Amino acid sequence: MTQSIDSGLARRRFTRAAKTYAGASRLEAEVASRMLERLDLVRLTPRRILDAGSGPPQRLFAKRCPGAEVIALDFSLAMLRSGRKRLFERNRPKPVCGDLARLPLADASVDLAWSNMALHWMAEPLAALRELHRVLKPEGLLMLSTLGPDTLKELRAAAGDARVHGFLDMHDLGDMLVACGFSAPVMDMEILQFAYRNADQLLADLRSSGQTSARRDRPRGLAGRRFAERLRAALGGAPRMTFEVVYGHAWKAAPRTAENAKAIRFQRRIS
Repeated sequence: MTQSIDSGLARRRFTRAAKTYAGASRLEAEVASRMLERLDLVRLTPRRILDAGSGPPQRLFAKRCPGAEVIALDFSLAMLRSGRKRLFERNRPKPVCGDLARLPLADASVDLAWSNMALHWMAEPLAALRELHRVLKPEGLLMLSTLGPDTLKELRAAAGDARVHGFLDMHDLGDMLVACGFSAPVMDMEILQFAYRNADQLLADLRSSGQTSARRDRPRGLAGRRFAERLRAALGGAPRMTFEVVYGHAWKAAPRTAENAKAIRFQRRIS
């Protein structure tokens, strides 16, 4: 079950975490490396890549696509600025501050749309997928990762459902890709677990990486000392957290020519 996300609050969360994000975002870094391995299996030589929801801009594609222009887009200006010191190399990503649901890019302007662990922060994920389809060139590729329903199930059990995000099911996400016009979507998932020394390290990592609740229906006000004590007790001395990582890729089909459309109609008449 998913719920509405407060986009403004999510942006503020990541803005506050900009200076600490790189050191705390272990999950995002690990998933990015696994996505790059999957990209190696695809026959595609993109000239322009959109890193949608990039966080601090990184040279992820330097080895795989050395000549490509990379646009690093994020809704937090502070996140984009936090990567400046690492971006003095040639062909560094071009930072753009913008919303995934209203991309400031022209139609059919990128060959590869890449989105690592960003979609679950969208108030309207379907709108974001439509925009990614719009900016892709015909026969361009979308590669994405996001979180599935079993993510943080231990924290949800300890803190209560209203304090932890809900996440899209893999099959629902696949249906969204089809609804947006993507061709031949392929979805899969895996379960990753991260171990923490104690509950305080877990909560500190979530805050430092901006991964705290931005639900519109979240409880307001301070939780209080008693709640914190109960939460630590429920999580135990060395908690392990589950993350259900959903991967997907799909193509933007080339437009049908008049001749192709005529052949399709003919096939339908005789079938």
